[in-house]
Amino acid sequence: MEITREAAWNLLTEYNQGEFHLRHGKTVGGVMKWFAETLGYGDEADFWEIVGILHDLDFEQFPEQHCIKLQEILRSRGAEERLIHATASHGWQLTVTIAPEHEMEKVLYAVDELTGLIGAVALMRPSKSVCDLEVKTVKKKWKDKKFAAGCSREVIGRGAELLGWELDDLIEKTIFAMRSCENKS
Repeated sequence: MEITREAAWNLLTEYNQGEFHLRHGKTVGGVMKWFAETLGYGDEADFWEIVGILHDLDFEQFPEQHCIKLQEILRSRGAEERLIHATASHGWQLTVTIAPEHEMEKVLYAVDELTGLIGAVALMRPSKSVCDLEVKTVKKKWKDKKFAAGCSREVIGRGAELLGWELDDLIEKTIFAMRSCENKS
C-alpha cells in the first residue's frame, strides 16, 4: 500500500508527540523533497518527502530499537517494502545492517544528522535562520565536537562518501534544501 504525505504525517504524530521530533520529520521531509527535485528525481519527490517524514517514526518511543521497530510498524500498516527499506537504511551500521542502496537512501543517510547540526548552528545566530547561514559557519561548529554532540560527524562524513560528494558540497546543498522549507508548514 502506498502511503500519502498526509498519512505519513498522521503516522508520525501517532508515534511522536515531542516538538523536536515532529519538526525534524518535517524538516527532513522537505529537505528530501528538495534533493529529489534537484537531483533529477522530480517524479519521485513526494516519495522522497514521505521517506524523510517517516525515517525517525520509532525513535521517540523505541530509541534502543530505532529502525527495527520502524520496520514492524510500517509492515503492520501495509507499507510497501521500498519505503521500509528506504527509511530503515538510514540506521545502517548503527542499529541495522540494511545499507543505503538507492541515491535517495544515501541522501537520507547523509542529511539526517546534518540537518540537526545545521539547525543547531542556525539557532545560535541572531536570525535563528538558515537563510543567512554559510558553509564556513557550519564547518567552524563542525570542529567543536561538544557542539551538537548528538549529531554524528562520522555518519555525515560517511554519507558524503556514499554519495561521492565533498563534505562542503553536502553541507552547502543541505543548507539550500533547508532554506527551501524553513517557513513551510
